[in-house]
Amino acid sequence: MGRPTDYTNEIALQICERIADGQSLRKICRDEEMPDKATVLRWLACEDRADFRALYAKARELQADSYVDDVVDIADTPIEATTTVEKEVAVDKVLQPTTETRTADAVDRSRLRIDARKWAASKLAPKKYGNKLELAGDADNPIVFEKIERVIVDPADPDSSGL
Repeated sequence: MGRPTDYTNEIALQICERIADGQSLRKICRDEEMPDKATVLRWLACEDRADFRALYAKARELQADSYVDDVVDIADTPIEATTTVEKEVAVDKVLQPTTETRTADAVDRSRLRIDARKWAASKLAPKKYGNKLELAGDADNPIVFEKIERVIVDPADPDSSGL
């Protein structure tokens, strides 16, 4: 049996559920029981599939939430990594090659994974997870703009108060 190419609500729902759970469309479409990525993209472009486009857009927003949940899990879970370093050590005034192996938490790898998810979340849901570039106040503490004006007063003229 080949890959499905006909649109069904069941397949569309499965795709959107998996996206909302944090999987990429590319990964989903690698499964033999799922349609090819090009097929899904055609479904999204089809004018008759407004329901699928809306469901897909909502799934992408939820995917951002899934990525943010992943950030906490990654930060809380150590990843053990082994590093091997080859160097030379002086033994009786002669340099001898030696190998040193260390096992420690792969902090840099975790940081990369976290940063990738934060970036993706900021692009999928910019209002929720994007950088805030807007200067705004709230109802209780509005932003107040004051005007400062420089007025030159002539000290020789008592009538020039600057007002």
